[in-house]
Amino acid sequence: MPRVLEFNSIADLNPYRADWSRLLRQTPGGTFFQSFDWLEVYWRHFTADQQLRVMVVLENDSVSGIVPVAVRKIKTKFGSCRILTYPFDDWGSFYGPISPNPAATLTATLEHVQQTECDWDLIDLRWVDADGQDNGRTEHALTSAGLAFQTFAWEQTALIDLTADSWDDYLQSRSGKARQTYRRAEKRIAAEGDIQYVRYRPAGEAAGEGDPRWDLYDHCVAIAERSWQGSSTDGTTLSHAEVRDFLRDCHAAAARCGSLDLNLIYLSGQPAAFAYNYCYRGWVYSLRLGFDPGVSNKGLGRLVMGRMIRDSFDLGDQQIDMGIGTLDCKTYWLTSLAKSYRYVYYAPNSPRAQLMRLSNQVSGWFEDRFERSGFEESSTSDPARDTRRVDGTENSIHT
Repeated sequence: MPRVLEFNSIADLNPYRADWSRLLRQTPGGTFFQSFDWLEVYWRHFTADQQLRVMVVLENDSVSGIVPVAVRKIKTKFGSCRILTYPFDDWGSFYGPISPNPAATLTATLEHVQQTECDWDLIDLRWVDADGQDNGRTEHALTSAGLAFQTFAWEQTALIDLTADSWDDYLQSRSGKARQTYRRAEKRIAAEGDIQYVRYRPAGEAAGEGDPRWDLYDHCVAIAERSWQGSSTDGTTLSHAEVRDFLRDCHAAAARCGSLDLNLIYLSGQPAAFAYNYCYRGWVYSLRLGFDPGVSNKGLGRLVMGRMIRDSFDLGDQQIDMGIGTLDCKTYWLTSLAKSYRYVYYAPNSPRAQLMRLSNQVSGWFEDRFERSGFEESSTSDPARDTRRVDGTENSIHT
């Protein structure tokens, strides 16, 4: 039988760093966001109204899986609610257990949670890649733990598959308009000066390549400040005060563990555009992209994306995840869309949770009735989806 150890402090998890890294390498679809390094930085910056609960699962005294969760407060139309969820906050597209056997690890975690004090109203597992790498494992774990759950769509992300074609084949598969606008950007910007494309992807400290190259990062921040994002008051780009220190700390961590992927375009020596990513074992997540219209307004965003994608083919990357939101800006590039889901279990002894459960049941009844009656829209919504981030800010990717 698996045994679960629970930790409520990041410092107490230090002895499990090596196990965490080992398991992440074995995790289906593992990402930098599931690393200990990322969680350590995230928890340093976003601890308000959250209580950490990291479950370390042991089989025969050997660590077989890790599940980071946290109890946090969110606002709903029924008032404040405590949810047990992954500590992630939409920084990426997908999240889940760190284990080569995620279903068994999550089952053990959920059984442990039921045997301990109930400090939550909802178990709310978000960002699940149900149609992809998760492949029904979360549903299986909830069922195995005896938890009756409801499923909701959460977000949608744009993906670029790099496994089937060469760059030339990929570009040819784009629409005529997409190919034309990209090639025009290459030609028009080249007419304005010398183009230099720089990609910095250090292998990490273990390989002797942990330099964060703050000069390159500061160029990205400067470009972000001079783009339209710099004057935005509700964004979370590299230069925004609310997340600037967090992203800098993440940058250092990503460089240290070999998950940094930074792309820059220089035009006649001037920093002009950037695509800032994290990478892990052939998977690239596009965190932020921006360009300086004062340097050129002839298609710098398209140029840096095209150069990055082409180079990723050459490097043998498998997939680029362009992130959630602003899908209209990504249509030219994406090869598919992927949905994430959330799975919710309502605590039977929580009046607020049961009220939310009943509200969802009524909402579902009205939705079914409207559909049968020929209505195209419903006025109902999921009451637990009103607040998305702990700090109340949006986390859309601005391209």
